[in-house]
Amino acid sequence: MSLKIRLARAGSKKRPYYHIVIADVRSPRDGRFIETVGAWNPLLPRDGDRVKLNEERIKHWLGHGALPTDRVARFLDVAGIAKREARNNPNKAQPGKKAQERADAIKKAQEDAAAAIAAASAAPAEDAAAE
Repeated sequence: MSLKIRLARAGSKKRPYYHIVIADVRSPRDGRFIETVGAWNPLLPRDGDRVKLNEERIKHWLGHGALPTDRVARFLDVAGIAKREARNNPNKAQPGKKAQERADAIKKAQEDAAAAIAAASAAPAEDAAAE
C-alpha cells in the first residue's frame, strides 16, 4: 500500500481549513484516510499558529514509507522534520510561445516605424544639401 501525507480540505465555502492526513494514494482527496497528523489554517497570519503538526506520528509514518506532497513537504521543512530539496525553474518567468511571437511582432513593427521616420527625416536634409 502506497501512502501519502497530504492535505484534506475542510471548512466552508471561501473559508478553507486543511487537515494533514495519512492516506492511501488511491483514496479521494477528502475521502478515506488512515490518521490525522496535523492541520493548516491558511486564513491565520503567517507568524501565528498557522500549521499544527504531530511530529512524533509524522516521523513514524515517514519511517513506514509515507511520502509527503509538495505543500506538506514545505511545512515539514519549516518545522525541521524533513528536508525539502529547493526547486529551480528558470523558464517559469518567461512568457508562452504565442506571447513571445506577439512581442516579436510588436518589436519588429516598432523598428520598421523607427527606420521609416529616420529615412523620412534624412531625405529632406539631403534635398536641402543638394540645392
